[in-house]
Amino acid sequence: MTDLDDVAALTATRFRATRVVGGSTPSPPRDAALPPGPRWPALVQTVALMRFRHRFHPWLHRRYGDVYTVRLIPGGRPLVMVTRPEHAKEVFAGDPEVFHAGKGNAILGPIMGRHSLLLQDSVDHRRARKLLMPAFNGHALREYADLVTDLARAEVGRWGDGSSFRSLDRMNALTLEVILRVVFGVTDEERLAALRPRVNATVDVPPVVLLGWGYPWLQRFGIWKRVVDNQYELDRLMYAEIRERRTAPDLAERTDVLSRLVRVGQGADAAPEDRLSDLELRDQLVTLLLAGHETTATALAWALYELGRHPDLHERTVRAVAGADDHDRDAWLEAVLKESMRLHPVIPMVVRTLMAPARIAGHDLPAGATVAPSIIVSHQRDDNHPDPEVFRPDRFLGQSPPTNTWIPFGGGVRRCIGAGFSLMEGVAVLREVFEAFDVEADGDDVPLVRNITSVPRRGARIRVRRRSR
Repeated sequence: MTDLDDVAALTATRFRATRVVGGSTPSPPRDAALPPGPRWPALVQTVALMRFRHRFHPWLHRRYGDVYTVRLIPGGRPLVMVTRPEHAKEVFAGDPEVFHAGKGNAILGPIMGRHSLLLQDSVDHRRARKLLMPAFNGHALREYADLVTDLARAEVGRWGDGSSFRSLDRMNALTLEVILRVVFGVTDEERLAALRPRVNATVDVPPVVLLGWGYPWLQRFGIWKRVVDNQYELDRLMYAEIRERRTAPDLAERTDVLSRLVRVGQGADAAPEDRLSDLELRDQLVTLLLAGHETTATALAWALYELGRHPDLHERTVRAVAGADDHDRDAWLEAVLKESMRLHPVIPMVVRTLMAPARIAGHDLPAGATVAPSIIVSHQRDDNHPDPEVFRPDRFLGQSPPTNTWIPFGGGVRRCIGAGFSLMEGVAVLREVFEAFDVEADGDDVPLVRNITSVPRRGARIRVRRRSR
């Protein structure tokens, strides 16, 4: 079901179904006893949460304590935010039949699709995760590593000695190539050239588009129409790739993520539920794209910027890369990447919508409320991370921070399936950069909210100088 007419119908259906992705959600009673929070209009609170999150989250914590409520449009829906690790544990360990993550991510439904791992709950989520997991286990990651390294080496090889540039732009270009070649398995340059602008336009969605998806009539106009048109073209390209991959003569030898997923359930005795349909493959690939492209690129850009601001850590990185012990080298580079994710969260929070009443952080919360551990506050609390404003990779060297104090990948049964891939990719990129160049930060930078993610406002500018080997 992937000819042109079907693709157009599937794309249109996703955008019309924005409000019902994941099914119905109970509405909490208006008089429910909830933790304290601002009494501002819901629209004002929503704008503050979306556009000013890096100041709003800490302000809420200072003003209302460890647990507080924000009211969101439409209808003043309650979002109860928690900031202590024991409260985050209650959320992550909650019954998956009650704590639904897909409901909280439903705003992404028009792009990701209803089969997305991020939008599914209950038995559907368990099935999808089971089918996807083999493509991200340790053996698979080791097979991806060489291609990621080759792509990183090619990217770094194009940098000019003494040049200054926005590292975010270069990391975005690199992680896009990783997604297209390692995840999608596309190698033909003509197809890559067709996919790149469509993928970039999918990732580069401003907040006004997210708000507009709740009103399908807007999709006939302006920026909303351009988003739908772009999504149709991306869907057409992806379905063509999936259809061709199913009949590829070398499918059994291919190691990219798409080929691995196409092979799932191919045995003669496999049941239909053990296979992924074209529609499911499309939705999971777009999910991997959105969850693993800009997020990893942003973490890498901040890592380069921070190492470029700290000569002692820069020198330590150079020594680690030049050392003979691969384990010690990669352990340090992974610690750098994790500290970058701690100090500069790309995503502000992790959300779960309650399908039944639950007691969280000492509060009896009604069905329909959304609960959210704040990544921003959790990473800034000095009782979680001493001197939280300091970039200190040693926090992660040879040790892990206390459970649920470092949560860029979420937690529990919904922890990001691509966490290992992201860290593997980041380590490979940093290794190639510091084998070839010294890095110096070019000016200061602060976070800028793009949509659901935050990026360096100035692009984490760096200046690079080639190292003599």
